[in-house]
Amino acid sequence: MSEELVDDGANLTEEDESGDSLGAPTLAAAIEALLLLADEPLTTLALAQATRCPIDEVEATVRQLSGEYSEQGRGFDLREVAGGWRYYTRAECSPLVERWVLDGQQARLTQASLETLAVIAYRQPISRGRISAVRGVNVDGVIRTLIARGLIEEAGHEDESHSIL
Repeated sequence: MSEELVDDGANLTEEDESGDSLGAPTLAAAIEALLLLADEPLTTLALAQATRCPIDEVEATVRQLSGEYSEQGRGFDLREVAGGWRYYTRAECSPLVERWVLDGQQARLTQASLETLAVIAYRQPISRGRISAVRGVNVDGVIRTLIARGLIEEAGHEDESHSIL
């Protein structure tokens, strides 16, 4: 491991060479904030680079946080998966989480979602760009919601523009 990758300073509230504050009161707080933002597991190296702290210190802090969450019986776990660290809901909370997710799936559709579904049903297969042109507004968020609910799916690519259908 190259020491060039991380700074051995441990106080994250101090300013770096550029004068910017790193903006976290402790290493644990910094790690928690980064993990909450991440879309995929973060490696210890990535956390060390982001916090500018030694890898050994980051590793110890992550393991300490994971242990604390388990001991306290929190609604979430910090687990090491795929070579990195990620937050997960606790298995004991699965009935609540399932109920929450299913209730969300059964929620009513917005007017924008219904209009978008109507355009898709009438003109399928159709690309996002063409849906936006028909509706006259950006439909990216609506499409993401409809895909997440399992109401629409990708059907291939348009030959001319290679747009997703």
